[in-house]
Amino acid sequence: MIGKQDIIDRILAAKLISIIRLKEQAAVERTVHALIAGGIQVLEITTNTPGFAEEIEKARERHPNVLIGAGTITTGALAKQALASGAQFLVTPNTNKEVAVMGENAEICETNGIPVLMGAMSPTEVADALAYGADIIKLFPAGDLGISYFKSLKGPFDSVPFFAVGGVNESNMRDWFDAGIEGVGLGSSLVKSSVRTDADFKRISDLAKKFISLLEDL
Repeated sequence: MIGKQDIIDRILAAKLISIIRLKEQAAVERTVHALIAGGIQVLEITTNTPGFAEEIEKARERHPNVLIGAGTITTGALAKQALASGAQFLVTPNTNKEVAVMGENAEICETNGIPVLMGAMSPTEVADALAYGADIIKLFPAGDLGISYFKSLKGPFDSVPFFAVGGVNESNMRDWFDAGIEGVGLGSSLVKSSVRTDADFKRISDLAKKFISLLEDL
């Protein structure tokens, strides 16, 4: 079993998490495959994707060398469900003490803790998330807050790893990294919620390769 710190290190090394939020469960498996074919090594399946727990379990089984997490974890109950399905990390949209505690103390995590990427927007939320045990701060919604806001926030929290999520795309990703962000989460800029055709999945792989190439040039 991979230890908690190893998972955190792999997430930080990858610098990119692909967010899978789909309307149809039937498209999840092919989406996961398309992302991995494009070079993605860390991805999350959100809880508002139909059958998310089943799809996490399937993805873990079929892609043992890729990190598979659960996103949109808003309650302790969802955290339990995600952990039971084999999620290797949890991602929240908000600052949530209940989820952080679940990540550390759920029965499934007795031997190894599960990293939590916790959503935060204000200095108070960042401080609270860290106090709750968050391992990485998910700046959300990053696009609405902007890079200058992040720079101000990073000042007092210069040793805290941040991932920008929301509004990150091909045209501005380099700007975020130039500003000091440790990583990004890509949602609709990489995977649309209504994917279903062969062309859709090819587009996902091609875009994934493009984002990976951009990362390599940083």
